[in-house]
Amino acid sequence: MSTESSRWTLHRTTTGTKPGDRPLRDRVALAVGFLAPFLVALALVPFRTDLSHTNAALILVVAVVAVAALGSRTAGVLAALSAAAWFDFFLTRPYQTFDITASGDIETAVLLLVVGLIVAQLAARARRLEVVTVTDAGYLARIHATADLVQSARSADTVVDHVRGELTGLLGLRACRFEYGTLLGQPPRLRADGGVTVGRRFRDVDLDGWPEGEIELRAYGNGHYLGRFMLTPGPGPVPPLRARLVAVTLADQTGAALDTAGPLREE
Repeated sequence: MSTESSRWTLHRTTTGTKPGDRPLRDRVALAVGFLAPFLVALALVPFRTDLSHTNAALILVVAVVAVAALGSRTAGVLAALSAAAWFDFFLTRPYQTFDITASGDIETAVLLLVVGLIVAQLAARARRLEVVTVTDAGYLARIHATADLVQSARSADTVVDHVRGELTGLLGLRACRFEYGTLLGQPPRLRADGGVTVGRRFRDVDLDGWPEGEIELRAYGNGHYLGRFMLTPGPGPVPPLRARLVAVTLADQTGAALDTAGPLREE
């Protein structure tokens, strides 16, 4: 078992929600995204005759980066738009208007907006990308035991049954079954990054809990879909991200066993 089996790069994404459904942190980030560049630009007003417009723009970019890194992509984009607007209003002639007369100032304002949008995207992405290392001995034991079984089992069904039991205990499931072959319907799905999607929408299960009904966890072998575990969550709390990532790894090991076993049986 290589060390890569216990390390993943986590890509957590968010999807659009109704404004009233935004978490408090997101709403605060949006407010900060609007206000932070305004306050920074206002603070630079006493120095605007001595401070070059390029340096002023760079200072505002720093504010955009801070908002995007601590908030969200949307907050970062709002901060970039706010920074460009307040740069124009407070720091270019004629002051206290949204008119710019000098071509150099127009170029600086446009570059401020473009650079702000780019760094907002990059900062938000960097904030979301986290390397998750599984160090819990219990998690590693499940992975290693399943890997050993994949190597030694005479039947892929043995691996399937073993992983069903592992998933039930690992995720606190009420029930777990395995479907061979064709995908039917569009149930919620536990993805490779440990997140859950319902249709095309991401669901933050850490905040909102499991979705209703069964959740599919697909098993792939050599890049081909071979079957899926259908998970029925239990009444307890949603297991942590590391547990969900281990579950994905167990499903991958099942896919490897099925791929080695050859043609699938139908239920």
